[in-house]
Amino acid sequence: MLLGDFHIHTTWSDGRHPLPEVVDLFGRSGHDVIAITDHVVNADSLLGKAAHGFRLSVTRDGWPAYRAEIERESRRAWDTYRMLVLPGVELTRNGLTGRSSAHALALGLDDFVSADGPVEEALARARDAGAVTVACHPNEQSEWFANTFYLWNRKDAVRELVHLWELACRWDLFPEVGRSGLAFLGNSDFHRAPHLWSWKTLLDCEKKPEAVLAALRRGRGLGLTRLHAPAPSPAPGPEPCEQLPAFARASA
Repeated sequence: MLLGDFHIHTTWSDGRHPLPEVVDLFGRSGHDVIAITDHVVNADSLLGKAAHGFRLSVTRDGWPAYRAEIERESRRAWDTYRMLVLPGVELTRNGLTGRSSAHALALGLDDFVSADGPVEEALARARDAGAVTVACHPNEQSEWFANTFYLWNRKDAVRELVHLWELACRWDLFPEVGRSGLAFLGNSDFHRAPHLWSWKTLLDCEKKPEAVLAALRRGRGLGLTRLHAPAPSPAPGPEPCEQLPAFARASA
């Protein structure tokens, strides 16, 4: 079984860590495959334009450099950790409420895909480009600003556009997704180092990019697990009595 995480952000959008640092964090923690999925935010709304103004989105002009760095880090990750790194984005359209907000991963993406226009059209463009599409955090999350209900509320209408649904994201589980029978996976929605220890996907396939993407596209042979942060080392205590001089042991 491969340990995977397919929802990871870097300083290319709103993550705290640059891509090489992210690769080292995941490589050292034993992951077999990850996907870099920085935000591609729509630019045809006020909220979207604000995100672009704060440089929280990969842009069409920036895409070649983004894709090239993922490719370089992919080679280094394999040489150093035997870890796969897949290219991707998070197509992002934020509304004033969760009901009008939609986020979707596009995994295995080689060409830029815009998030402009209706969410359904962006998903169609991603699938036409050969990407595996994933509905992000589709139900209630503990972090209110991450609530994006648009796709879940239209799950029957968008069923043919979405390969997978996040059943678990960071530290939250979504029982409604589990009861739905839809194909699922679990991810960290990684933005900073503590998010490393969260829900993950297990895949029963070869450790090859094409095999991983095929397993995700089928939505079978997938499982969930949650990683917990290592327990901190205990603080050093006093030296044992045996190390004290004889008179000190006697007085004790």
